[in-house]
Amino acid sequence: MSGFRHIAMFAWAEGTTTGQQQEVAAKLSELPAVIPEVGALSLGTDAGVNPGNYDFVVVGDFASRDDYIAYRDHPAHRAVVDGYITPILARRAAIQYEM
Repeated sequence: MSGFRHIAMFAWAEGTTTGQQQEVAAKLSELPAVIPEVGALSLGTDAGVNPGNYDFVVVGDFASRDDYIAYRDHPAHRAVVDGYITPILARRAAIQYEM
C-alpha cells in the first residue's frame, strides 16, 4: 500500500457537551465532499475500555504528502479546527506517516 496517513487524537475540555462532540464529528465528516485530496476520513469516539485515553480520533488517508498538506491548509478544514475543535480542546496528539 502507498500513500500518506494522518492521525489526530483529541481530549475534550471538561464541560464539553455531547452536542459539541457530535458537531465536531459532523463537520469533519463533511470535509471529504469539499476537499478532493481526501482519500478517506475515518472518525471515532473512544470506546471507554481503558482509562486515560483520548476522547476522539481522526484518521485521514491521502494519496501523497502534498494531498495531506492541501487538506491541512484548506479553508474548510481550518474553519472546522478553529470554529469547532479548538474551543473545546484540552489536548491533542498527532502523527503523519508514509504508508
